Amino acid sequence: MSQAMRSEVAESWHRSAAAGVDVGAESSPITLPEDDLVEYRAAHALAPVYPLLDDALGEAARACDALLALSDHQGQLLWVTGTTQTLRRAEAIGFVEGASWDERLAGTNAPGTSLVLDRPTMVVGAEHYRESVRPWNCAAAPIHDPITGRILGVLDVTGGPDVASPQTMAMVRTAARLAESELTRLGGPIPVPHMIDGEVFVRADVTVQCLGRREAVLTVRGKAQVLSRRHSEILALLATSPRGLAGDELALLLYEGDVPATSTLRAEMNRLRGLLGEEVIGSRPYRLLVPVAGDWNLVRALLAAGDVVAAMRHYAGPVLPHSDAPGVVALRENLHGELRATIVASDQADLMAAWTRASWGADDYEVWTAQRDLLPATSPLQPLVRSQLARLDLEFA
Repeated sequence: MSQAMRSEVAESWHRSAAAGVDVGAESSPITLPEDDLVEYRAAHALAPVYPLLDDALGEAARACDALLALSDHQGQLLWVTGTTQTLRRAEAIGFVEGASWDERLAGTNAPGTSLVLDRPTMVVGAEHYRESVRPWNCAAAPIHDPITGRILGVLDVTGGPDVASPQTMAMVRTAARLAESELTRLGGPIPVPHMIDGEVFVRADVTVQCLGRREAVLTVRGKAQVLSRRHSEILALLATSPRGLAGDELALLLYEGDVPATSTLRAEMNRLRGLLGEEVIGSRPYRLLVPVAGDWNLVRALLAAGDVVAAMRHYAGPVLPHSDAPGVVALRENLHGELRATIVASDQADLMAAWTRASWGADDYEVWTAQRDLLPATSPLQPLVRSQLARLDLEFA
């Protein structure tokens, strides 16, 4: 192994260790048996674009004895194609249709790590957490719903030395964008049946991203723009109040301390309406006239559905963390507290590790303590956890 390691790989090894992945495990588990796999992938949102991906990238992958794979948003491999010889070699590490390559089960690998980071990722040779996978190289890129922005799955090329190149990464990234363009042309993805997919999400022409951001990013029919902080706060409050808010109600949620004259709020609303259009924001009461999807609502829905892993994956940070608007503060604290409590109660050390590695959880004494108590005494993470608890004892004694 090289004497140096990329930070994103080191972080992934940390998550893999916290999840209890065995470095010596030979293969990844099958989470979709063949009978379920056939039905599941036929109904999957990426089924209409898989032939296009295979046409664009499959032949090139097979020509260099590599595999083309497409997973769902949970890291389960739905399609794996390649030469017979390469497919047989891949069976030994469990890189087969129906297997899960989520980091929590398979350790550091390009499809699983790309899911966590939500960006194109390459993992080369010894960077893989499991020893059995280290002879392989892989390059992967997430594919997003062009309307909601959620991850639908991950496109991956896995093979030998030829895969470990910038050209492969560029090809995979381009093919993933091609799939998103095709989904846009088709009018967005075909929704996966809830009974199979299990993920709750809102499909809308307008999306608002507030998690971990100073100002919200508003996307209307594919066009994104950054809002001012005040407009970010207003939009977040309206998106959380589908029945609308009277002027005095909105003012109380928006302004800290003394509420200014009604003309101040009216002027802000007029500017926001001019920016978005009268067809988006109504008045008397102030309300949104079109479906609006918020990234914080997706996290709330996933928590309600019991999918804390996906909720944590989508949680990019507290809602508008620099806002002092009372309504936003309440929204932020409620979501943050609910997610934190769910993680503490989950008894999953990898989720706790992800929380404490983030800026908002680095000083969370209770979660560090829960990790210490949950991890085996022989875990390689115990010294790190205990050192962080000692740091917090000194700082906050």
